[in-house]
Parts: sequence; C-alpha cells; structure tokens
Amino acid sequence: MSSPLRIGVIGLGWFGEIHCDTIIGLPNLKLSALCTRTGDRLEALGKKYGVQKLYRDYNEMLADPEIDAVSICTMWDQHTEPAIAALKAGKHVFLEKPIASTVEDANKIVAASRDSKGILFIGHIVRFNPRYRMAKQAIDAGRIGKIVALNSRRNIPAAWTPEILNKIGPIVGDAIHDTDIMLWLTGDRIVSAYAQTVDVRGLKHPDIGQTMYRFAGGATAMLETVWCMPEKTPFDIDERMSIIGTEGIIHIQDTFPNLAVVDGNKLHSPDTTYWPEFDGVRGGALRDEFDYFARRALANEQPQIGRPEDAAAALAATLAAEESARTGNVIRIG
Repeated sequence: MSSPLRIGVIGLGWFGEIHCDTIIGLPNLKLSALCTRTGDRLEALGKKYGVQKLYRDYNEMLADPEIDAVSICTMWDQHTEPAIAALKAGKHVFLEKPIASTVEDANKIVAASRDSKGILFIGHIVRFNPRYRMAKQAIDAGRIGKIVALNSRRNIPAAWTPEILNKIGPIVGDAIHDTDIMLWLTGDRIVSAYAQTVDVRGLKHPDIGQTMYRFAGGATAMLETVWCMPEKTPFDIDERMSIIGTEGIIHIQDTFPNLAVVDGNKLHSPDTTYWPEFDGVRGGALRDEFDYFARRALANEQPQIGRPEDAAAALAATLAAEESARTGNVIRIG
C-alpha cells in the first residue's frame, strides 16, 4: 500500500472533529472521507477540511475502494456494527475506547479482527502519554521490583460532563484509562472489582466513581474518578498515578500545573499532553497515537499497543466495577 493512508472518520461529534484536526497534520495520513447522520454537520466539516467524500451511511464509505482505513468515533454503544463492518470490508480500523459497551460486543469485535485483512487498533490514548511510557520502561527494566499496589486520580471539572454523564459513567468513561494502564504496567490480569459511586447532580450516571481492584498476582489498586470538580477549578484535568513496588516507587502527575495562564477571569491550566492545538492542528499523544496506527497499517502489522484483547480486558474490569457499585458486592472476574 502506498503512503499516505487514506482514512475516513465515522462519527463527527466533538471528538470526531478532534480526530480530523489530528489527521490533517500527519504526512502519512490523508483525510479522505467523513460520515455522520447529521447533514448540516457533515457539510460544515466537509468545508472545514476540504473533504469531498461525504457520507450519511458508513456502509457507503466502506464500499469505497479508495478508502484504506477508518476512524470510528461514534458513541461507545454504537461501536460494534461499524467496527465489524469495516473489518469485514478489509479496512484498517482505529476504534476509540471503550472498545464496546458490553463484554459480548467486545468479544465480537475482537473475533472479527482476527479474520480481517485490516488491523484493529483501540484508541487508549494514555499509553501514548510519555510519562506513562517512561514508567513502563522503568518497570520493564526491573527498577521498582514487583508491583504490589497502584493508585490513580483522574478528575475533571463539572462543566465538561453534564452531557457526557447522560451517556456514560465515570468508571467506564474515564477510569477505564487507568484500568488499561494498570493492566499494561503490571502485565497481570484483574480478578475482582469493588466500587462505590456518588450521585451529585441527578444525571443518568453518577458523578463520582471510586474503584478497587485485586490482581491475580496479589497487587491491589485504587482508582478515583470525579467528574464534578467545582466550576472555578483552574485546570482541565487532575491526573495522577502511583505505582509501588517491592524495591521502588513511580509517581506520575500530568497536566496541572505544567502550564499556567492567568487572565482577567482566572488561572487556567489547559491540556498540554493529549491533544493540544497549534495553528488549527492537534498534537500531543493523539498525534503520536495516529502516527503509530498509520505506520502499523501501512506496514500491515498488528499493533502491539492498543491491542483489542487488552481493550476488552479493561472494559470487562470497569463493567464489573459498575456492577459492584450497583449491587454493593465484590465482583469476581473470570
């Protein structure tokens, strides 16, 4: 396959647009098609990016032989059908996390990927955060010994979440990032989950999730996910993780306070890691993630980061945690 990889984006909500902003800045990708059921949105983004191939039905996009790959940014409970259809069509697939909304659907997507000519990459972006990548290197080098405990915090302001909380809760929505990273760093599997939630604003899903995991090797983990930090919180995200080993410890802190901008309103600490924008193009971890996907797809090599099996394991653990929060029971994971 000749470079660049010709890619279409399915799902043009706010993050689908960020995907487009990222793709246009990469020399090994060409944004070639867009798909959404919302006609005016499709027309507006087609003009923004100069894309001529506009579809309201993703099956029509998948039938186009000039499209090599797709990015799927639909809601998590609408991943299964387009992902399987794209894989059956032989396209390379970048599928946003969570891989699906049920373990059964995740397994269907994983199975479809094994029979496809295209590769399947799941967009667990935190694996492309350089701080976590350096932590992984240190752990793999044996610098902290055996991991015995982990804890994480991934908290965001309330202003971000009213609409999101009517679609997905904080454990599957955000703690899945830390769950995936913990699985990656330990190389282990989670065998049980216990969680509690707090409903602050009376939305469809609770605002706060507190989760505990037990790993097969004996390590434990605690994950804090608060989606209702006060409106005047000066940073976009409070993200931290500690990994405690028998011979050392690693502490990761991201976003706040690595940049502070004070204006007439308040102090702001915007994201500088995941998808910062420069001159209309997105950079950071999302750019690195798409570059990795494109290089793997162009070489027709299965990804070693963002594997569908890993994404399915993270989904299973977070869904078990949500079940625990509903029932008050510790949930065993097979």
